[in-house]
Amino acid sequence: MRSSNPVFSRRGFSRDNGTAGFGQQPQAGGPAVGTNPYATGNPYAEGATNPYATNPYAPQDAQVGAPQQARGNVMTIDDVVSRTAMTLGTVVLTAVLSWFLLPVDSANLGKSYGIAIGAALVAFVLAMVQSFKRKPSPALILGYAAFEGVFLGVISAAVSTYIADGVVIQAVLGTMAVFAGVLIAYKMGWIRVNRRFYGFVMAAAMGFMLLMVVNLLFAVFAGGDGLGFRSGGLGILFGVIGVILGACFLALDFKQVEDGVNYGAPREEAWLAAFGLTMTLVWIYLEMLRLLSILQGDD
Repeated sequence: MRSSNPVFSRRGFSRDNGTAGFGQQPQAGGPAVGTNPYATGNPYAEGATNPYATNPYAPQDAQVGAPQQARGNVMTIDDVVSRTAMTLGTVVLTAVLSWFLLPVDSANLGKSYGIAIGAALVAFVLAMVQSFKRKPSPALILGYAAFEGVFLGVISAAVSTYIADGVVIQAVLGTMAVFAGVLIAYKMGWIRVNRRFYGFVMAAAMGFMLLMVVNLLFAVFAGGDGLGFRSGGLGILFGVIGVILGACFLALDFKQVEDGVNYGAPREEAWLAAFGLTMTLVWIYLEMLRLLSILQGDD
């Protein structure tokens, strides 16, 4: 199962460099060790084999959902939490610094916007480079987080100054609430992440992104707000859809992390988990910020 998160969807916790992985096929005449546990109809079959069987530190009898003993260089939840805290901390730190050091008053607005757009482009490039690398690079991931923070800091300051004062705190609290709610629902079993869920989320996400691209093209060539997907009633509707999609991404990411821990993924994969979770939370924050801005702007 691959997450809809662009990081996980590219490689996730797979091993495509000669070791076992979710997408690897069994060798002819050899045992089905490290084969794709999702190749059968049920993505969470009881007999799913360990995709990290070639990891010398991984439990060789790992099954989906089975608790594992910590052994050697194996990823744990604590590893994911610590790496995610470092990555998100970098985003928050650079966002706060950008808020104060790159003012969005009339005298500096153009300069600050230019820096924010440049930072967003650099963050995008770093994200793409990491997504195509075989191994996670902490330097790339933290670099992405730093430049993403610069972009978020300037955009947040502009929205707070010119559109809706106080909306940033509300967007942050809303993002935290979505994260906590999805985590609780996932742990309680209220959200069942299976192949049908994955297919639905992927189809919805592709449709959503296609509409946003079309809206952007109309806005660039026709002016105004394009097809109106970013303002008014349609803007509110698509803002809610964006937040819901972000919540679905979180559920898929939680499942991906859980499988990686249960299967005994190498500890370095915790950086990928942190990277993917950070990207998802940034998505939710931006959609929440836009949605709340529309709601308050219409008051």
